Amino acid sequence: MRVGVRASPGPLLPGGARCGDTPAEILLAVGRYPRASPFSRVPVSKRGKIVLLHFVGQMPLAGIAWQAVHYLVGLEKLGYETWYVEDHGANPYDPRISSVVMDCGYNVDYLRAAMERHGLAGRWAYWDAINDVYHGLSRERVRALYAEADGLINLCGATQLREEHMRCPVRIMIDTDPVYEQIKYAKADPAARAYVDAHTDFYTYGANLGSPECAIPLSGVPWRATRPPVDLDLWPAPPEGSGAEAPPCFTTIATWENKGKNIDFAGDSYLWSKHTNFLEYLDLPRHRPQTCFRMAMLPPDETVRHTVEDAGWGLVDPRPVSADMTAYRDFIAGSRGEFTVAKDIYVRPNSGWFSDRAVCYLAAGRPVVTMRTGFTSYCPIGQGLFDYASRDEALAAIDTLAADYAGHSRAAREVAGDCFAGERVIAQLLAEARL
Repeated sequence: MRVGVRASPGPLLPGGARCGDTPAEILLAVGRYPRASPFSRVPVSKRGKIVLLHFVGQMPLAGIAWQAVHYLVGLEKLGYETWYVEDHGANPYDPRISSVVMDCGYNVDYLRAAMERHGLAGRWAYWDAINDVYHGLSRERVRALYAEADGLINLCGATQLREEHMRCPVRIMIDTDPVYEQIKYAKADPAARAYVDAHTDFYTYGANLGSPECAIPLSGVPWRATRPPVDLDLWPAPPEGSGAEAPPCFTTIATWENKGKNIDFAGDSYLWSKHTNFLEYLDLPRHRPQTCFRMAMLPPDETVRHTVEDAGWGLVDPRPVSADMTAYRDFIAGSRGEFTVAKDIYVRPNSGWFSDRAVCYLAAGRPVVTMRTGFTSYCPIGQGLFDYASRDEALAAIDTLAADYAGHSRAAREVAGDCFAGERVIAQLLAEARL
């Protein structure tokens, strides 16, 4: 375990650079991407209309919904007129049966409920590409919206931009899964380059991309660092006082194995799935038998189930947890904290990535113990938030939390406010994009 000094929440630039510092690769890219000039750091002085593109309807899971909602609520609090559009055309997924489906009824209902709950009734659209039908806003209204909007945010790069999207003058890509797209671009993949180049402004959760701490090339694309935002008003602080008891179990919410995005570059193979790193630390409960560890995860087979349970983890069915935003929040609030790993593709390049789910734990006042990715370039550790790169460091973090759980619980929420407060994170991003 490493104990850090509380850092300033200051500018969100690659490698922790200060506002006046401009990474060399961004300077080289100014001519190619004139809208992305690093010298246009004007404060937010006007408010406009913003369209958020994402995939809450296509993949109706609470963690995904919270990711979008933190942006939507942050934009609204900053005074922007915010609209949500889902017109990527991907087939809907029904988590109740763990399958892609042809009928989007459940998906549209889930999306409608999430939007209405957070003040966006009448300001959302979902395109059912199978039947070529729009739900919520009409096709004509969505097309007009792109021409009216001051900017669009392509969160997670969920949508491959088409001609109608190009009517919007500012097109912001937020890459929440760093390294993969940068490598594809560096390998001169034509489709990958066209996909990225359709945007005018480029942001990534890979805080160290473009710095000496991370060797992944930017290939002339002026990626800027950003962070997963969280709205503390949506995550009530835990109760305090003599009657407040610390929850017993560390938890996490996970998919065991993710496939399809492993990638090779410069003699290295980077793995997309978390399970390879989880296997290295799966026996942690055996070393701290007095501490409870639970995982909300659907094992793909009985072999995995026995492997996880035999290591000392309790398994929780993730479907009820992820079926509803409130259930998801309650699960996190009822946890002692999060113990988790990160994907190999984030860890080995020292990308600086941080998790949208982990910020929810922090906001709920639940400490986080997570794998080292280099995020300490902008956020301190040692109070409410810990990173590790060995079993001994992970166990030391668990022990430190046990020694003063109440203090670390308060600190976790402070870290959420200092490093990930939605209004601050989003305001800086939009100021840099001149919105």
